Amino acid sequence: MASVRLVDVIDVLEAAYPPRLAQSWDSVGLVCGDPSEPVESVTIAVDATADVVAQVPDGGLLLAHHPLLLRGVDTVAVGTAKGALIHSLIRTGRSLFTAHTNADSASPGVSDALADTLGLEVVEVLSPVPSGPALDKWAVFVPAANADAVRAAMFAAGAGHIGDYSQCSWSVPGTGQFLPGDGATPAIGEVGVVERVAEDRVEMVAPASRRGAIIAALRAAHPYEEPAFDLIELQTPPGDVGLGRIATLPSPEPLSAFVSRVRTALPATSWGVRASGDPDATVSRVAVCGGAGDSLLAEVATAGVQAYVTADLRHHPADEHRRSSDVALVDVAHWASEFPWCQQAAALLRTHFGASMPVTVSDARTDPWNVEGSPYES
Repeated sequence: MASVRLVDVIDVLEAAYPPRLAQSWDSVGLVCGDPSEPVESVTIAVDATADVVAQVPDGGLLLAHHPLLLRGVDTVAVGTAKGALIHSLIRTGRSLFTAHTNADSASPGVSDALADTLGLEVVEVLSPVPSGPALDKWAVFVPAANADAVRAAMFAAGAGHIGDYSQCSWSVPGTGQFLPGDGATPAIGEVGVVERVAEDRVEMVAPASRRGAIIAALRAAHPYEEPAFDLIELQTPPGDVGLGRIATLPSPEPLSAFVSRVRTALPATSWGVRASGDPDATVSRVAVCGGAGDSLLAEVATAGVQAYVTADLRHHPADEHRRSSDVALVDVAHWASEFPWCQQAAALLRTHFGASMPVTVSDARTDPWNVEGSPYES
């Protein structure tokens, strides 16, 4: 049986959780390991802690959701906590790979796994990422005899691409009118005389990043001293990836029952499950976001949902939300909200590699909150 190389696993992970979806501040991808070497197993966890690393067999890969080295690092000396983990992994031929905010936004991703665990059906993305690069629409007015030259120049500068098609444009004939003033040197007509010219309106789309090059090409190819054109910034349609999900329940239920559903479905933590809202309010459509989600409260308020399940809700954002919105809040432990993703990633790898590579979800609880307070007794 052919061995599985680390690069083979990385290819599968990056196809499912594209690095381009990661937030600009994030650190995702391979932390240590040689992509050309074989990998004997994969262990999956939310965090790369010492207990988790101890479960990774020699020659194995640890796939972690949270980056071990997220912020600026100037040493991985063995005397530091994280440095010791890195040294331990490298010495035993083990690798570490991270899929963080790219896994949050991917489809399916972290929030899909959370919704599935809660028995919900995902219907849309809460905060979608645009489906493509920012686009402009250009409309250029040019004498019919010069239209092909202007088109060609704009195409060469990067305009006119739609999917797998290039040199895409649309034209309609019309009549252009202008009055050259003193100081003008018109290519057609005379100063002081109204001129009417048979012109084409030529339209095409182009990446917004190519604006400078396209306007330079347009001016160079256009016969007029002052070309007339429209430049319209287009709204990019939302895609099927992004943060959070909107989902529906199998049947409506009171908020109190929904909170119990969440508590039962997720692994128990000292944080527990807490909620804010009318216990008797009916819940049928909810928003979910694995991990810290109070940055999405504005989207939640207008999403047409009755409840929002996420983690790490802070006092003031939650208070402000509840003052202005009827959407109930259900706050869970950060680790618990993301742990279901581990099984999702495991299923992905098992589907691709089958029996050729063992895949295990770590049973180590990496939630940093581990002590529950008890009522004070005098």
